[in-house]
Amino acid sequence: MISSANKRVDEPVYWALFGAGGMWSAIFAPAAILIVCFLIPLGVIDNTAAYAGMKSFCAGFLGRVFTLCMIALPIWCGMHRIHHCLHDMKVHCLGLKGLCYGLAAILSVVAVFLVCSF
Repeated sequence: MISSANKRVDEPVYWALFGAGGMWSAIFAPAAILIVCFLIPLGVIDNTAAYAGMKSFCAGFLGRVFTLCMIALPIWCGMHRIHHCLHDMKVHCLGLKGLCYGLAAILSVVAVFLVCSF
C-alpha cells in the first residue's frame, strides 16, 4: 500500500540546476567560446579593445554573475548527468548522490569565492 504522507524529495532542485546548466551551456557557452577562442585570436576583433572591454565587463556585477554562471551551471549539469549515467549503469554506491552533488556544490562555492575575490 502506498503511504498517504507526502514525502519530500530534493530531486526537483537538482533537475532545475541541470536544466539551467544545460540551457546555459547550449546558448551562452558557444558564443563566449567563439569570441574568446576564435574571433579575438584571429584578429576579427581588435585585441586591445577586446581585452579592455572584457576586463571592464568582468569587473562589474553583471560580468561577475555571467562568469559565475559560465563556471557553476555547467558543473551542476555535468554532475547530474554523471550521477544518472552511473545509476543507469547499475552503479549503486552508498553516498554516490552526495558525492556527485556535493562535488558540484563545493566547486560552485570555490567559483563564487574566486569570482568575487578578483
